[in-house]
Amino acid sequence: MKDRELALEAADQAQWLKQYYFLRAAFSVAWVIAAFVIAPTSAVIAAALLVAYPAWDAAANYLDALSSGGLNQNRTQGVNVLVSLATTIAVILALQVSMNWVLGIFGAWAILSGLLQLGTAVRRWRRFGAQWAMVLSGGQSALAGGFFIFQASMPAVPSIANVAGYAAVGALYFLVSAAWLTVSTWRRSAAM
Repeated sequence: MKDRELALEAADQAQWLKQYYFLRAAFSVAWVIAAFVIAPTSAVIAAALLVAYPAWDAAANYLDALSSGGLNQNRTQGVNVLVSLATTIAVILALQVSMNWVLGIFGAWAILSGLLQLGTAVRRWRRFGAQWAMVLSGGQSALAGGFFIFQASMPAVPSIANVAGYAAVGALYFLVSAAWLTVSTWRRSAAM
């Protein structure tokens, strides 16, 4: 009976994770479209999108941690929530200074949140498998963060488009992870 309960719990968690990854992909795609289509017409909308991105990441990590056993069992996500909230506040402040500052803050955030995502994916790999895309995403996020910091130090003024490319790649990784989990679930079901 205990094995059956554990199997049902694992299936529920895998289902949640699949839905979560699809949700993250959908948000990122919508954000990228808004960044390329609407943001160039309004500085206020661009600023709102730049603030919303790390705020959404904080909310999404919090929701995922709660749905995956709580913050005590998901410490990397708990720290990621705090890092993303701090980033949201820092972006609000940096928008008063310059886009170079905003991009530098996004760079630091991409490094930290990427490493935390990498840690979460490695931990989940043992239980769910199909986390290779999240591992790549976390590592690539950290590398992109370094590039953002470099770009921010240049005299050219960056725009939301700099961040939108990063968000588009993140959307792809979330979509691949969701699809991979879906296929893995189908294979397990077919094998039973």
